[in-house]
Amino acid sequence: METRDRARLDAYFARISWEFAPSLVPSSLLVTQLRPESPAFVRAVGTVSRLRGVLPGPGPVDGAAQREVGRLFAVDELSRERLADPGTALTYLETRAAGEPVVLLDAGGCFAPSLDALCERFSGSVLGVVEAGESGHRRYADREKLPCPVVSVARSPLCEPEDFLIGQSVVSSAEVLLRGRGETPQGRRALVLGLGTAGSAIARLLHAKGMHVTVYEPDPERRAEASARGFDVVRDREAALRSAGLVVCATGALSLRGEDFAALPDGAFVATVTGPAEEPANEPEPPRLPDGYSRYTATRHVTRYEADGHYFYAHNAAAAVEVPRGADADPHLSLVQAEIMAGMHALADGGLPAALHEPPTTARSKIAALWLHYFTER
Repeated sequence: METRDRARLDAYFARISWEFAPSLVPSSLLVTQLRPESPAFVRAVGTVSRLRGVLPGPGPVDGAAQREVGRLFAVDELSRERLADPGTALTYLETRAAGEPVVLLDAGGCFAPSLDALCERFSGSVLGVVEAGESGHRRYADREKLPCPVVSVARSPLCEPEDFLIGQSVVSSAEVLLRGRGETPQGRRALVLGLGTAGSAIARLLHAKGMHVTVYEPDPERRAEASARGFDVVRDREAALRSAGLVVCATGALSLRGEDFAALPDGAFVATVTGPAEEPANEPEPPRLPDGYSRYTATRHVTRYEADGHYFYAHNAAAAVEVPRGADADPHLSLVQAEIMAGMHALADGGLPAALHEPPTTARSKIAALWLHYFTER
């Protein structure tokens, strides 16, 4: 990472730490992906809490970031499957923070299956959970009763800048492929499976490119939102697949199955996306690509699949798309990371009932203003 980028992140998080330092300093456990820009955020969490353990998401981990974080904090390898076991999760919490007030900084609902046991049997106290991922938001929201307050930042407006960049990555790859074949996006049919934060951003970008956007979404509120935005909303998923030139899988529950690919028209483009702060293990499930297809590299990041005269294309071999990251730090994720710290502040100061919450809008406005000051304004 460039020295200038590191200095900006450090200065920004120093100010965020000052703004959201709780009066009662709790202990914390942090689930996060270790990217080149992550150490500044991890250090900030360690400034406003007693950070007892960092749990990197499975999948790509930046070695330099892991070593830097490991010099200051315990970096533990504990899978989501093991955290789902109440006994294992409780033993881990006792090992790291016995008798202490703890905030669980989650991503993807890793602590959701064991939360009742942790709240009931832990020798300290679980002050609450801050959830950063859409899949985790759903896991906590689907519970009939929560044993402690949960502050979710997964659907915050501050996620939208990174959602936009994810959408740009998918749309750009599709456009490069089309133009390489002498075609344009205008007038082509696109199907978005799932209208969460990332799916909504992509649908809007595709519409702006002149594509005819269709949405498949089981949730009635999101279907109403899609219709209000001018998108076609379909109930027949299979029929929509047969006419889609571009298919975006934006939620694991609606991912393509092996038998779906035969229904795609020749030349269809398939992409899977993940939203901000979502851990690799909790991304939308990659489409289960069918057997019997030969694969060829079409362009950078695009693979062509072909069998018996039928062919389609997949972005990154259908692995989930994240925001493109080069040598420079991507500052957009720091908006959501700051909101995670605001959520911890709200839990540590107490008073929240055992329910699902969002950080206050005043905190969100303060974070946005500080981010603009450090990363855009001169």
